[in-house]
Amino acid sequence: MEMQVSLVWSKAREQLSETLPRDVFERWIAVIQPESLSADTMVLSVANDFYQTWLEENYLPLIRKAVSAVCGLPMQIQLTVDATRSSLPARPVEKAPRRKPTGPASASPNLNAAYTFENFIVGSSNSLGHAASLAVADSPAHAYNPLFLYGGTGLGKTHLMQAIGNHVVPRSRLSVFYTSCEAFTNSYIDALQRKALVDFRKRFRGYDVLLIDDVHFLAGKEGLQEEFFHTFNALYESRKQIVLTCDRPANEIPAIEHRLVTRFEWGMVAELEPPDVETRIAILRQKQLQCSLQLPDEIIHFIAEIIRSNIRSLEGALTRVVSYASLTQKQVTLETVEYLLRDKIDQAQKETLSAEAIQRAVADHYDIRLGDMTGRQRSQSIALPRQVAMYLCRTLTNQSLPTIGERFGRNHATVIYSCRQVAEKMKTDTALRQTVGVLKQRLMRG
Repeated sequence: MEMQVSLVWSKAREQLSETLPRDVFERWIAVIQPESLSADTMVLSVANDFYQTWLEENYLPLIRKAVSAVCGLPMQIQLTVDATRSSLPARPVEKAPRRKPTGPASASPNLNAAYTFENFIVGSSNSLGHAASLAVADSPAHAYNPLFLYGGTGLGKTHLMQAIGNHVVPRSRLSVFYTSCEAFTNSYIDALQRKALVDFRKRFRGYDVLLIDDVHFLAGKEGLQEEFFHTFNALYESRKQIVLTCDRPANEIPAIEHRLVTRFEWGMVAELEPPDVETRIAILRQKQLQCSLQLPDEIIHFIAEIIRSNIRSLEGALTRVVSYASLTQKQVTLETVEYLLRDKIDQAQKETLSAEAIQRAVADHYDIRLGDMTGRQRSQSIALPRQVAMYLCRTLTNQSLPTIGERFGRNHATVIYSCRQVAEKMKTDTALRQTVGVLKQRLMRG
């Protein structure tokens, strides 16, 4: 039976390779392994949840059709995850050609060597961003272009972005450059002052892989947006890889041209969310390996429970505890850790604000039923409070757009629209602006 399933899958792969573009086949089909075959079902496995979800949403009908054609009867496909397998394809992915770098010969990639895929802890909150980044690093300008990573401060966007560069540099002769959007801006201003725009454009449009951090810095800068637009186009049309990070979705960046937003969303968009407790524990344990001091598990778990906002705060808390132990040569107890991190505990308490608490406060203020927040009524007396509640969830909590949408029985697109509507109305509606301010103060006071 094992030989039979391998043979059926081999023939189905041949059909799929003739149907799909080579880079798509190598990235998504070549990684699949056959597991079993019954009278009406073939079981296939992939390395992680990301591959499983992507294949089910995008290629399952095509796979089913190919397998059914080989078997001569309708077949069902079941995709499973085998975490013991590598996520690399069964045969090598076609790499970008090893050509002479087209960027400035003397330019440094400007990368931090500590940011690698090997020391990035993967959890449910960042698995999509990690998998997409690894795909880009394996095959620049072939997997996703551009790659747009977004999320709050300290969640690993810069780490993943620079890990791409650190992966590409030793494995190819492609020119790689990392910069922040602010540094890009300063270079542009300097070029304007020196009347050296030609050199500026030649420099930034010559790299094979350009990594630009914090593109929300473009907000409200019309001249810079124009230059960035043309730089983006030049790189994209030359099949150069572009990777961007932002603290919010592209369509939520204020005062930015629509044509830039659409380009940012051309390729893969991946959100990095705050890590769950299991991921936080794994991060702390990895960080501990770099220290000479080993903390008891109860302290590691305590820190992971109270620091929920981002990885940077989590590592900072551990550093504070380890530094205290090293300097005082005293045994670290739970009481000591509570005292050392008392300010972070206070901050964490503020961050426990829930969507339900916001819905209740807004419903009370507007004198509507709590159930109206998740109901289907569209009258203005209900729709506006619901939009205000979504806006407050987005601005006062770390919850992702899909999570907020779920709390209101809507999708993430509705949340984006509601937040944008409230933000626009507040510019001209003084009463609404005051109402939102009052609700914010009431909620932050608990």
